[in-house]
Formats: sequence, structure tokens, C-alpha cells
Amino acid sequence: MSAAITFKPKQVTKRILVVLPDRAREVVTNRYGLGKSPNKMTLEAIGNKYGITRERVRQIENAALASIRKSDIFSNEQPTLNELSSAIDSLGGIVAEDELMELVSRDASAQNHMLLLLDLGDEFNKEKEGDEFKSYWYTDNDLQNTVSKGLKNVYKSLSYEDLVSEQDLLSRFLGEVKDLNKKYRNDDNAKRWLMISKMLGKNPLGEWGVAESSNVKVKGMRDYAYLAIKKHGSPMHFTEVSKAIGDFFARKAHTATCHNELIKDPRFVLVGRGLYALREWGYSSGVVKDVISEILKKNGPLTREDIISKVRKERYIKDNTIIVNLQNRNFFKVNKKGEYSLAK
Repeated sequence: MSAAITFKPKQVTKRILVVLPDRAREVVTNRYGLGKSPNKMTLEAIGNKYGITRERVRQIENAALASIRKSDIFSNEQPTLNELSSAIDSLGGIVAEDELMELVSRDASAQNHMLLLLDLGDEFNKEKEGDEFKSYWYTDNDLQNTVSKGLKNVYKSLSYEDLVSEQDLLSRFLGEVKDLNKKYRNDDNAKRWLMISKMLGKNPLGEWGVAESSNVKVKGMRDYAYLAIKKHGSPMHFTEVSKAIGDFFARKAHTATCHNELIKDPRFVLVGRGLYALREWGYSSGVVKDVISEILKKNGPLTREDIISKVRKERYIKDNTIIVNLQNRNFFKVNKKGEYSLAK
């Protein structure tokens, strides 16, 4: 972006502000933070300075911007606006305001001057920050409608627990905007468009999902433990989970604390001595007899071998432990075929 822009925002605004009378120029300067300090003043603060109401300050500001737009000096700056428009288009036609400002300059004052130019140019449109999107700028209404709708549809396609790779998310998103001009439909632009969404987010492992999900918005030990076990892909001992949190996320995780969090969180299931799996993998909670009971409720009478096979998918325990539990006639009975069922 910086290579695509040859003009200096401060020099341009200095030229166009001369069309304004002193007070109007001061109001615009203070509102946008164009002076020595990049801090922007509120309507109320400016009103107190001049002894006028907030509404009157707003009127002066709006009239000042309208005067600049109508001036010959501003008309002469059209090549500057065209250059800025081309730069935004090269970034996909839609770009988050914070990203755009970083690309323009890291100097807060220069960013404020650029924001004034964007506000003045009729070709530039701003979507203010809301619940679904960050503040962003765009130059084409049809493009903006298609991209924002595509982002909403991708969000709707994800459950609260879903986590997908970045490439998977990009494929879904580009599928939603398949009718766009080919010059816009590429991974780089799609990644930039994803940055305007507040609905979608990326966790520390680079996986995408619903932004507010604990799988994405990681807040504490339990969430880091969840991501560590999920990345591992199979049950882990709590000591391994603790170490993985340190390896994956560079966070110190005390073994005892980690174990306590695994015990408390329903996302985890104890499947062996100190071994934890994710409930979403199909594991169920409870002691061995509870697991056997659930299996028999679901499948009906089963042979001992079938029960052992199914329990072993739920628990990392010895066969003898399962056999001992089957011998409890308060819970299980066996028929002449050697099939077990619930006693009650």
C-alpha cells in the first residue's frame, strides 16, 4: 500500500484546508486531530472551547466539509483521490480501517489526514463498526454487498464448536462469492475480507471458528487444554496436556492446576488413569458400569466380547476390569446364549 501511494496526506490536506475561514478550519483540525497532537477532540470539547453547543459544532464541521468538496482546490486534487481509490482496489476493494491506516503510515497524525481525505472523497464509503463487522472502507457497493453477505453465510455454516483450517474457511468463503469478478476472487483478498468480520475469528493454533466460541476466544487454562488435546487428536494424560500447553502456546501450566481444570470442564472425559479425551469424539462420562449400561441401552443384548470391544473404544482399561463389572448381577444379567443385558 505504501508503495502504491506517492502523495503525502499532510501536504494534500494543508492545500485544501485553506479554503475555510479560521474557525471552521480549527474545528475540522481539532475534530480530525490534524494539529500538533493527533488526539481528536469531541464535539462537546470543541463547543466548550468556543462557548457553543455540540450541535452547532456539528453544523460548522458539516458545512466546512461541504465547502471543501465544492472548491476548485479540491477538484484539482482528483488525481490524488484516484490514486487512493486505485490503491484500495488493489487491496480487494474492501479493507478494514485499522489495516488500511497501518498500510498508509504508522504515524497517527498522517493516518488522521488520510481519514479526512477518505471522508471527503465521494468515491469512498465507510461501514461503521457494529456487532458483525469492524470499521471498513470500500469503493464498490455491489462488491461490498456480496462480500458482507458471504461472510454472514460462512458464519451461519459454522456451529459454536466448529474449528476449521484457514484454507477450508477460505474455500467456503470464496464459494459464497463465486460470482465476483475474477480479479477479486483470490486467497489474498479473501484473507483481507475476513479481517473485517467480528463474527469469525482465529485461535492461537491458526484454526478458524465462531469468534465468541471458547475454541477461538481462548480465555484460560481449560480452553488451552481443549486446543492441546484437539491438536493431539487422541486421549492425553494430564501431565502431557500441561506440557503441551507450554509447547504450543508458550504458557506456563502447573500440572495440578491443569488436572483440576480437566476434571471440572464437561468438554473432557476421563477415559483411563489420568487420561482425558474430548466428549465431542463420542466418549461418555461415568464409571465403567455406567459405560456398559449405556452401551446395552443403545445396542441391546451383547456378548462379552462385543461389550469389551465397545467399552475399549470408550475407556483405556484392561479387559478384566470390564469383566469384573459384568459380574455385578445388580446391574447386568446374562442369558443362555451368553449375551448380557441390563438387570432392570
